Amino acid sequence: MYDALSQDYDRFVNWQERLAYELPFLEKILDSIPIPEGKKLRILDTACGTGMHAIALARRGYAVVGSDLSPKMIAQAKQNAEHAGVQVRFETVGFGEQATLFGEQSFDAVLCLGNSLPHLLTEEDVVRALTDFYHLLRPSGIVVIQNRNFDQILETRQREMEPRSVREEDREWIFVRFYDFLENGLIQFNFLTLFRRGEEAWRQNWQSSLLKPLLAYELSYWLNRVGFCKICLFGNLVGEAFDPACSPNLVVLASKD
Repeated sequence: MYDALSQDYDRFVNWQERLAYELPFLEKILDSIPIPEGKKLRILDTACGTGMHAIALARRGYAVVGSDLSPKMIAQAKQNAEHAGVQVRFETVGFGEQATLFGEQSFDAVLCLGNSLPHLLTEEDVVRALTDFYHLLRPSGIVVIQNRNFDQILETRQREMEPRSVREEDREWIFVRFYDFLENGLIQFNFLTLFRRGEEAWRQNWQSSLLKPLLAYELSYWLNRVGFCKICLFGNLVGEAFDPACSPNLVVLASKD
């Protein structure tokens, strides 16, 4: 799915608006992590997509590595970093395999943003990924996970998300997203891209992916099970309190020590 979306993903996301909204709280978290004097904070942005969080943090002086399972997303991330004039290492690697590639205790922070973790469809895979995060972190390191608020989504059965439209000269895109709730407890995430040039007929590209809806209590339990402590829940990436009934996101902050 994400290989197919890689060329249009940066059109779909309003990065200027999103980064302005999210970075102050992320930086507050990152700057609270103790590191030796004279050292740069090392961050892994896992499931980094087109690398825009990693690039923005690198611009602010952090030492950042990005990883993603999608080779085309990583290719786009490398292009974005080159265009931005920053040095970020990007690697194609999936959840559960990163400590083997990067080495244990290699990072002070692991970020897993953008509703990425729910793409793991079994408890075993989720626990394996969280264990990998734990091994990647140095003592006192922090993991930040941002998912959709599936407590609310499962309660309300809200299928549709707000569409987004983009124009560039004579070209136009419309992005439509919605859920299908499956009998086995999984959710099918559908992503429809409509495109046209000028007044020509619309063309469409349909992609879908399965998600495991991770509830707040489940994710907290599994983080604690693999060794994380000081688990805090927020409702978004500006640090508002998590309300399972109405928060747009579930943001989980957990420490290794």
